[in-house]
Amino acid sequence: MDGYKYHAMLSTITPDTGRLLISEPFMMDPNFKRSVILITEYSTEGVMGFILNHESEYLLGDIMPDILYSEMPLFTGGPVGNNTLHFIHRCPDKIEGGIPIADGIYWGGDFETVKALVNNYQLNNNEIRFFIGYSGWEAGQLDDELKENSWIVTNKFDPDMLFNHDEENLWKHVVKGLGQRYAHIANFPENPALN
Repeated sequence: MDGYKYHAMLSTITPDTGRLLISEPFMMDPNFKRSVILITEYSTEGVMGFILNHESEYLLGDIMPDILYSEMPLFTGGPVGNNTLHFIHRCPDKIEGGIPIADGIYWGGDFETVKALVNNYQLNNNEIRFFIGYSGWEAGQLDDELKENSWIVTNKFDPDMLFNHDEENLWKHVVKGLGQRYAHIANFPENPALN
């Protein structure tokens, strides 16, 4: 065992659809710095999800000129497929065809209906969230990153938190929600040299 360092995984919950990935406090990859990601697809082929707390500089109307209510923010869902638009919502009564992801949270659905609802001011920011691009991992890739303690997985979160537009504090709130064992992590400075 000389030279071998045992590295216990921080995450005690396995990733799955509808769970959150929380980046470790000092992750250097700018794509995922202090990220909270909703996993929308988890299978043997790979993992897909959306970063919930990285608002882009664009609004929905910037990329979809036929949308009249253009003030809805667009989030950077991840570094993959930056020419694609995705959405999660919590109004299956208004938007058909969405895939249930977590308690009261749906991924996708009839986009023509979404456009009509947005144009008629029948959807608000607390019901839907739009993303440019997504986060993706090939088979086994996320498992390797979990072993390196790059992420913590949780299934304990209030779905309202995902739509309340407090992106700046979402990472801290989710970390604190993990319990006492993790609460101190929420106060780590972003630059480890300041710790």
